[in-house]
Amino acid sequence: MIANGSRLVGRPLSKPLVAITLLASTALASGFARADDVRFGPGHLLLSRALFVNNAATITPGVTQLPPNCVSPNCVTATADGTYPTVFNNDLVDGSFGLTARIVLDELQLDGRHVQSLEVPNSSERGISSNNDQMVTSFSSKSELSLNLSLDHRTVSFMGYLAPIGAIDVSNSNTPFVVDPTNPVPSSYYRVVAEVDEQGHFHFTKTNAYSGNNGRAAILNDRHGGKVFYTAGNAGNGGKTQPVGVIVGTGAQIVTEADVPLAQQPDPGQPTPVGSFNVTELGQPIDKIGKDTNFRGLTVFDNVVYMTKGSGGNGVNTVYFVDTSGNAANGNPKACPNGTGVPSASASLPATPIFYNAQTVQTAGVTPYNMCVLSGFPTNLAKTATSFPFGVWFADARTLYVADEGNGATTYDAASNTYTAAASQTGAGLQKWVFNGTTWTLAYTLQAGLGLGVPYTIENYPTGTNTATKLPWVPATDGLRNITGRVNRDGSATIWAITSTVSGSGDQGADPNELVMITDTLSATALPAGESFVTLRTAKAGEALRGVSFTPGTGFGRNEEAHDRGSCGRGQGKDDCRGAD
Repeated sequence: MIANGSRLVGRPLSKPLVAITLLASTALASGFARADDVRFGPGHLLLSRALFVNNAATITPGVTQLPPNCVSPNCVTATADGTYPTVFNNDLVDGSFGLTARIVLDELQLDGRHVQSLEVPNSSERGISSNNDQMVTSFSSKSELSLNLSLDHRTVSFMGYLAPIGAIDVSNSNTPFVVDPTNPVPSSYYRVVAEVDEQGHFHFTKTNAYSGNNGRAAILNDRHGGKVFYTAGNAGNGGKTQPVGVIVGTGAQIVTEADVPLAQQPDPGQPTPVGSFNVTELGQPIDKIGKDTNFRGLTVFDNVVYMTKGSGGNGVNTVYFVDTSGNAANGNPKACPNGTGVPSASASLPATPIFYNAQTVQTAGVTPYNMCVLSGFPTNLAKTATSFPFGVWFADARTLYVADEGNGATTYDAASNTYTAAASQTGAGLQKWVFNGTTWTLAYTLQAGLGLGVPYTIENYPTGTNTATKLPWVPATDGLRNITGRVNRDGSATIWAITSTVSGSGDQGADPNELVMITDTLSATALPAGESFVTLRTAKAGEALRGVSFTPGTGFGRNEEAHDRGSCGRGQGKDDCRGAD
């Protein structure tokens, strides 16, 4: 978090991380830096993006069985080869479809100008074998690659998979130690937490959490010599009654940072949950166990871990926090005996997993429950949800910005060339919530400049109709996903965000999306005139933008640096800001 009146400065790391020489000479020719040559500038932005690798030779329409090595009756036949973007029409027949892809981290100035890029080590690089440290993402998994500064700001953390480039359906695979026999995807891959330091060195920790689905965000608690990650994600891709390991491996996890390379790390064993919520806390009847904690957004503020849920048909789409104050007489957390509340003034960060009763996991979930809905936020079931929260950022103790992804509806009007359902949303975009000392209230939602529902063109990307979906290929903004922000000396707050999309693609998570920025009057409780998002960067064909944070080594000081505001701020429209200043 960036406190009010703060200045962004560099801070040396207190311990070395494993250094990885990243890229072969062919990759260097494409503009990526070597880890040996990198030093991130403090106070800059770090952007994560997925880069698609064509896999046409390994997928044959009408022949290839999906998922790979499937067992009847869980097999379907591919309808498209591995060429981008038509490959994602396979998602229409294989609901688990995805292809692992390269991860690139871009250092940007605050107005979006490019500084340098660094590729996460992967199997497509010369010298990277199965025994080397490496990590990939699933290209169409829109919830992946959130970036978060560690609590001491030494590193930035994110999540992915220990798998080769071009592997199919990895994001719904089992993990090696937690296998669901009802999962239609029979393969197994570890989920991996990565961290990158100020010098561009990577360090990896594997986990068996999130079997059947994906890890989405991680924050390293490295204060006072600590070495645990808080992680958010989802698990389960099988039958109604899931194995114990799948249920305990979803949602909020605590993972101990490894101190050796991946190949030397033993099997991490069963997942270790740090937070648990169930709709019964709100007086609702129990639903599918393990799906109430389908978390995506993650942040830590004032010694409290916060998470969001914004997708799926179970649970509640809202903002949650982990309560470490114990349990009330009715078994619910002390901070929320009836399911909603605010953190205790003496809250402390969790240091150990929940000690749960394995005998009751499949009927009641991970108990005791220790998570609450943040007071004032929605409590209606996801089946009736009109809110789809993703990233969250606290400007201060009384101001919380929440990114709403939008509902994903693809209702399209050809006459106006508009995705009308996206354009008519009132909650999608950047929501500003304010605290009155007792509860949180939605002040307003920032949407100007996003162009909700209005298609935009991408160079070298199809412009016609996708015959598989009968909708236009070109995407339109539907809302926002991951965000970060800072408070400026003049009393404003600047927020950077990754857009979500709607389109006629077979999987909207594969769409080229955007990095946007807005500056908001922090004290305002009614929508100010003239505030508008600025587009800093638009993904190219074959790219997808995922996460945004400040660079590792960004710290605190007394005064705001003059260049930090950049030249694109208040009053700017949806023009590209990259050439400014």
